Amino acid sequence: MAQITAEDVLDLPATTRLVPAVRQPLSSSTWSVSVVIPAKNVAAYVGEAIASALAQGEVGEVIVVDDGSTDYTTAIVRGIRDPRLRLITNDSAGVSAARNLGARYARCDWLLFLDADDRLRPGAVEALLAAARGAPRAVLVYGDYNTIDSEGHQIGRRGLLKGRRKPSGDVLTRLAAGNFIVNGGIALARTEAFRAIGGFDTSLRYCEDWHCWCRLAAIGEFEFAPKLLLDYRLHTANTMNAAVRTPKDFFPAIARVFDDGLILARLPEGTAVGLRLAAELHLITYSAMQAVRFGRYRQAFFYLGMVGRRSLKALPRAAARTALARFGI
Repeated sequence: MAQITAEDVLDLPATTRLVPAVRQPLSSSTWSVSVVIPAKNVAAYVGEAIASALAQGEVGEVIVVDDGSTDYTTAIVRGIRDPRLRLITNDSAGVSAARNLGARYARCDWLLFLDADDRLRPGAVEALLAAARGAPRAVLVYGDYNTIDSEGHQIGRRGLLKGRRKPSGDVLTRLAAGNFIVNGGIALARTEAFRAIGGFDTSLRYCEDWHCWCRLAAIGEFEFAPKLLLDYRLHTANTMNAAVRTPKDFFPAIARVFDDGLILARLPEGTAVGLRLAAELHLITYSAMQAVRFGRYRQAFFYLGMVGRRSLKALPRAAARTALARFGI
């Protein structure tokens, strides 16, 4: 089958811009999902992440891409005896390059990008594949997550959101306004579609996943599985630490999304400016929520002030979401 590139997709009319190569029926083989785990100095957690992936039904392989670890990460990976586990080394090229490298060597129909300090819940992949079987045109299937602390104890109360629906179908407009997927560990992406759009942009330090999901949404449909599939670890050492990120860190990704021809070609005419503002408000609110989760309340109030200066109408909702984050929601 001929390889279809993102440029080929961009040349298609908007009504037919689904990639033909990704419309193949889902294989019933147990070799259907490749789990890619980028890892750097995560000896404390990587074994648990790998075990959670290997315990999933229909996972054909787990690819750990070590990105220049100086601790015992690689020794722990090599000590796990399972024919489905593969270790690839990468020389400190960054998490996006590590994910892309893992995807390049993946042999299965679907990709799941699991962070090395998170863990999949039992039945997560099975639930995603069940949703995929009901949505044969989907290029990405996703669910939801809960949060745990550094010791693995549940701290989130997102189970209270049971029954919440997120978008399915043509989701690009909603996704351009803000990343509702949040963590790649809750999503399966069709391997051919991921390769067609070029994978993760290695020039982006933050929100590279959001940009990638937007490009996928520009070429195909998404499907939501309303289940908690991932334990998302919040700890002061990980990359989601509110102390090391500010809203301005996210702005280059916003510029990239709204300067991407593949994405812009699929957005409704005249909506880009409003969606860009919505994306800014979303990421500033996210920063406020993260600040609250780590007890940095002064920063949270400052970020809410940034929301208010951009849109007073958006402030009440931003404040409510920030308050809910205090209670793990």
